[in-house]
Amino acid sequence: MPNLQETKPVLDATGVEVSFGARPVVQDASLRIHRGELVGLLGPNGAGKTTLMRACLGLVPHRGTVGLTRRFGYVPQRHEVEWSFPCTVYEAVLLGRVGLIGWFKRPGRGDRQSAHRALEQTNLTELARRPIAELSGGQRQRVLIARALATEPELLVLDEPFTGLDAPNIEQLLDLFARLVAKGTAIVMSTHNLAEAVHTCPRLLLFNRTVVADGPVAQVRADPAAWVEAFGVRTTSPLLAALGVS
Repeated sequence: MPNLQETKPVLDATGVEVSFGARPVVQDASLRIHRGELVGLLGPNGAGKTTLMRACLGLVPHRGTVGLTRRFGYVPQRHEVEWSFPCTVYEAVLLGRVGLIGWFKRPGRGDRQSAHRALEQTNLTELARRPIAELSGGQRQRVLIARALATEPELLVLDEPFTGLDAPNIEQLLDLFARLVAKGTAIVMSTHNLAEAVHTCPRLLLFNRTVVADGPVAQVRADPAAWVEAFGVRTTSPLLAALGVS
């Protein structure tokens, strides 16, 4: 992998701030992501992780500066999607190309090829003609990821990709993420599954309204004060012991 300091970041955010009315949600947050990185964005419920990601992608009003690759994919939480919508898996994945081709233009051959590649990457080819309403939780999560992959992104942003999934489905997604990163895709994922993040993400970013710690997993695990600040637990918390924080 090339030296990260010598490559242009796919996301370069400085001093990002978001407020809802008079309530600050994200305060002076800065982060830089390069191709081929797998970053775990960790923090408690209500810490502002989703708002930070959406601000960096230009989906909510914010202050600060953000440099972002044009080729990015966003995977929201499953509950944000209307799964009763009458379309097939293939059609849902092809919708990921809308931002590139426009709402009133028909998808071309290249668009269809990109959708089929995304189906193959997520092992959904055999389910291509199945209505999305009939899918299991794990299958639905893969559809959302395939829809994002249809844009052939340099950056993939995932919001709680493991919520409600069993161990086999989590392992399948982690295998997919490893393959994507190996090919140069950058992945940032927020997750409540701290153990999986600590054991699979080379870089961790602890977040609670602002960036509390950001660095290689070994460095962040060796900083119990950062975990105390981010999660509001004691240094003697069983959570920290289970994560190997010391």
